[in-house]
Amino acid sequence: MDVYEAVRSRRAVRRFTDRQVPRETLERVLSAAAWSPSGSNIQPWRAYVLTGRPLAEIKKRAGERLAAGDPWDEPEYEQYPTTLKSPYRERRAAFGAQRYGALGIAREDLEARQRAASANWDCFGAPAALFCYIDRDLGAPQWADVGMYLQTVMLLLRAEGLHSCPQMAWAKFHRSVAEVLSPPAELMLFCGMSIGFEDVTVDHVRTGRALLDETVTFVDGC
Repeated sequence: MDVYEAVRSRRAVRRFTDRQVPRETLERVLSAAAWSPSGSNIQPWRAYVLTGRPLAEIKKRAGERLAAGDPWDEPEYEQYPTTLKSPYRERRAAFGAQRYGALGIAREDLEARQRAASANWDCFGAPAALFCYIDRDLGAPQWADVGMYLQTVMLLLRAEGLHSCPQMAWAKFHRSVAEVLSPPAELMLFCGMSIGFEDVTVDHVRTGRALLDETVTFVDGC
């Protein structure tokens, strides 16, 4: 698979089979992803990769909290601005309408939306997951480095015939994740990422993208 095909075929898959992902495949992907760019090569990412019992335990703890109606953990970073301006507001609204519309869930059916969202904390059935942390003392440029690392991981997973789903949703249960992983106190959970083989019996709707001239300006010269 060439890099263009990897980019085009990468998407957030929200239903996986229970087929196990070989440890050597994950090691190959993450060894290559280590070459992702970062400012002054500080490599600010810290990843934990879980399968088997440890992942099942995190899913169990999150599921129990959902069933009990426990509130989300105090946020450690702001996922979106309080007031999301145009055109970003419209893009997010369009995503929500497409996502839940494909599931046959009406906008006003909040209970059904919550049930659909709860699949996040089961990793959509994926048998492997990555939890990505960043040092609390680092700044916005290092968060950008982490984003490039995660994108590299996802593209390499496609090259291996795997799919993924990056999930900031896990930051809402960062305490439950920490209870299993015991990360150093200076680390903050940015996101999780479900990893596995796509369940092709489920229709995955592909979210559209803005037109090129909405996001790119070419400045030509002689």
